[in-house]
Amino acid sequence: MQELQKKSGGPGLSVILIAQNEEKNLRACLESVTWADEIIVVDGGSTDATAEIAREFTEHVYVNLWPGFAAQKQFALDQASREWVLSIDADERIPPELRDEILKALSAGSDKFSGYEIPRLSTFLGKFIYHSGWYPGYQLRLFQREKTRLSDVHVHEGFVVDGEIGRLTHHMLHFTHQSLAESFDRLNRYSSLEAHDRAGRKKVHWWDVLTHPAAAFFNKFIALRGYRDGMHGFVLAVVTAMVKMALYLKIWELQQREADEW
Repeated sequence: MQELQKKSGGPGLSVILIAQNEEKNLRACLESVTWADEIIVVDGGSTDATAEIAREFTEHVYVNLWPGFAAQKQFALDQASREWVLSIDADERIPPELRDEILKALSAGSDKFSGYEIPRLSTFLGKFIYHSGWYPGYQLRLFQREKTRLSDVHVHEGFVVDGEIGRLTHHMLHFTHQSLAESFDRLNRYSSLEAHDRAGRKKVHWWDVLTHPAAAFFNKFIALRGYRDGMHGFVLAVVTAMVKMALYLKIWELQQREADEW
């Protein structure tokens, strides 16, 4: 196991991470947070070397068979022992500039903020995306442990903090959507989860399957200036529209099943 460099100086910091079959991403991710006081990795039952790689960086590796995103992150949060917690995903990295800003914020010891949002710079098919509504893409990832819980939804789960939220200026890096195959796999998984969250709301009509994807494309490519990201921005807008179409089709399917049961 690597010897961690504990440099927080002020209140202690735990890093929490949930992972499943992330051997290609995990080492670089954990190398970017070795400065934290504690690293917690929760493995959802990987069939690759995820857990073994995690143990190179921390003794706090837990195997918890996948219960869903929100429940898994809550489990990870429950294992943390330091006053402050930084949540990170396996495909994310903390650059040195953000590390220094985090340590400075914690060492200042201000009682004003209970959590901080962090800007995130993400890739799409190997290119960093600065428009299309993706950047700065603030994420609530740094927070006081005792004042934080997880929202109970299937997808787009988030941390709920009791107190005022501040914002940091330096971004984390997010290496996602490395191929269209990966994008379509995410499209299928996340649209299914979101459909279950939204199936009990407004009834889906045939025009929703057309208007919502068209609106999503226009918003992403025109209103949010995705055209400035070039061909990558165009493809991203198309994929976003496809996600919306799949979402409303799956909501319609669930509603039809519920109607048939009655």
